[in-house]
Amino acid sequence: MGGQSSSTQTQQSQTQPWQPAQPMLQNILSQVGNGLNNTVLTSAETGALDTLKQNAALGNPYAGGIGAYAQSLLNGGNAQAQAPAAQANLQTLQGQLTPYANGSMIGNNPALAAQLAQLQNDVGTSINGQFAAAGRDFSGANQMAYGRGVAAAEAPVIAAQYNQDVQNQLSAANALYGAGNTTANMLGGMQQQYLANQGQGLTASQAALDAQNYGANATLAEEAQRRGIPVQALGLLAQIGTPIAQLGQQTNGTMTGTQEMSGADQFAKIAGGIGSLLQPFSGAFGKK
Repeated sequence: MGGQSSSTQTQQSQTQPWQPAQPMLQNILSQVGNGLNNTVLTSAETGALDTLKQNAALGNPYAGGIGAYAQSLLNGGNAQAQAPAAQANLQTLQGQLTPYANGSMIGNNPALAAQLAQLQNDVGTSINGQFAAAGRDFSGANQMAYGRGVAAAEAPVIAAQYNQDVQNQLSAANALYGAGNTTANMLGGMQQQYLANQGQGLTASQAALDAQNYGANATLAEEAQRRGIPVQALGLLAQIGTPIAQLGQQTNGTMTGTQEMSGADQFAKIAGGIGSLLQPFSGAFGKK
């Protein structure tokens, strides 16, 4: 008869993979330790940072100009400065063309009057001369011929001038309409440019504010570098030293096993167990 028994054991082990290479690792660690001196700013670094700090204290030399530019844009950038001149030009044109546009100049041409007077004189001289040569000057026929001759000579000129005056009236009206539209578009464009300049002024105002804050921001950046350089150096050293320090390790574990037992071993174990149970009563069995 046979059987099995189980047992559990706790076992602890420690690994030291760096032990064979310990001399080399100690050399590396000593160099890492000596490298701590590199975390201190060098004279060149200190000088450069001090120069940045001095420049920052002076501020942005263009801050005033940027601020003036931003203020100009916020005020519209002088985009409407020509608006009064454009309106004045329109008013001048309106004053000059209005008499033609409203028709008051039709038939009111001083040059036409002189031209008609010349025609009348020329026609009268010709007709009157003819009747005088025939001995009939100042006769009724003379006066009738004179009137018809003057009318025939002046009629085409008056008609042409009338047509020209009407055309001038239409041209003046169209010119006023076009000038009004042009001026309106010009003023509208100036207004749009005014608003666009104000929009750009918002961006420029931020640039002006950044220029005013340049000194403070530059000082903060310089001080950040002054703090960051040693920290970066320590970080590089830590990247070398920390993995080396973590090479050794210690482990704990539990091991469980099964042991084969013969029949005699099992019998002895059982008998021993029974004997231990009967031991308290062994004295009672020996008495009579």
